[in-house]
Amino acid sequence: MKWARTVAEKCDKRQGDKLRHVTTRNTARDMDVIRAVLGEKKISYLGYSYGTYPGAVYTQMFPKRTDRFVLDSAVDPARVWRGMIQVRAEGAEPAFTRWAEWTTARHATYMLGRTPDAVRTTFSGLVAQADRKPIDLDGTLLTGDDIRQGFRGMFFGTRDAAEAVAALKKAAAGGPQAADRAPRTPKHVAPPFGRTVPEDNGDAGFWAVVCADSRAWPRDPEQYRRDTTRDKAKYPLYGDFASHIKPCAFWKKTGSEPATRIANKVRALILQNEWDSQTPLNSGRALRRAMRGSKMVTVAGGVGHGVYGTKSCADETATTYLTTGRLPAKDETCKAAPDAEERNNPDRLPLPTPPGVARMVSPF
Repeated sequence: MKWARTVAEKCDKRQGDKLRHVTTRNTARDMDVIRAVLGEKKISYLGYSYGTYPGAVYTQMFPKRTDRFVLDSAVDPARVWRGMIQVRAEGAEPAFTRWAEWTTARHATYMLGRTPDAVRTTFSGLVAQADRKPIDLDGTLLTGDDIRQGFRGMFFGTRDAAEAVAALKKAAAGGPQAADRAPRTPKHVAPPFGRTVPEDNGDAGFWAVVCADSRAWPRDPEQYRRDTTRDKAKYPLYGDFASHIKPCAFWKKTGSEPATRIANKVRALILQNEWDSQTPLNSGRALRRAMRGSKMVTVAGGVGHGVYGTKSCADETATTYLTTGRLPAKDETCKAAPDAEERNNPDRLPLPTPPGVARMVSPF
């Protein structure tokens, strides 16, 4: 709670009244100003992750000014924003179950358990051991919370997670346990251009938007305590992290407007991996229901946060739509490459952007 309150107080001290205007609705208005300055009647848009939400908000506020909108790895507009943090815990449990089943079939390689329940017991045992005494993994001391939080996204892949848990198991059994050694902290590397961006720039921007976008954040710390207790039991891997108190509980300046309700028939294309660690499949499906004129391409077996530009089976459909304006006749499902489930890069977002298409990306 101290961390959450401190972040809110520092943001208020530095920016004050500006904070209530740092909203997605105002970003959508800025996008429309750019459209007008360029003399364009409509805009096309490619948004990843958080970027799907400004795209959806724009279609709601300016439906007649939208052209070709691709919304990749989508935010559920009905769950902004506490619900979109909590959904990570909901999505982690089936991902962990899938990983445990995959790992069971490869027990001879990883030695983590002959059944899914045995694999789960192995992992839970490592968490419990690290809670008693941090595990030294390659010079970094990991507590049980460090393990649960750090491995959540990794379980959406399979092979990388299995290798990492196997390494953790070896470290726990015989690796150095230097409890008096401080964990290593990665050094911030300045960009090769311009002035150095503060290390907390991304976090500050994230909380500024999510706290101002929604007035639905609980103000009573006791509610967060109850929710954390409930969700840790319901979602053991990550439920307490997702529901614990956030800076928005102490935000002094609530947003200048209510959150936008998305419900329209604007034509758009939604792309979604089946196993996305940041915006799980249900988020994409929820946006598809809210935008009734849209179509959705689901990459079955697809792993990671970000679809377009990753040599995905959905790339051709998205490129066709962006270059010709033709949407699929109906929602589609295509299959990921056979080895896709073994790859894991949950926080990678694709880089290629077609010429002339606005692009908004966030690490959400």
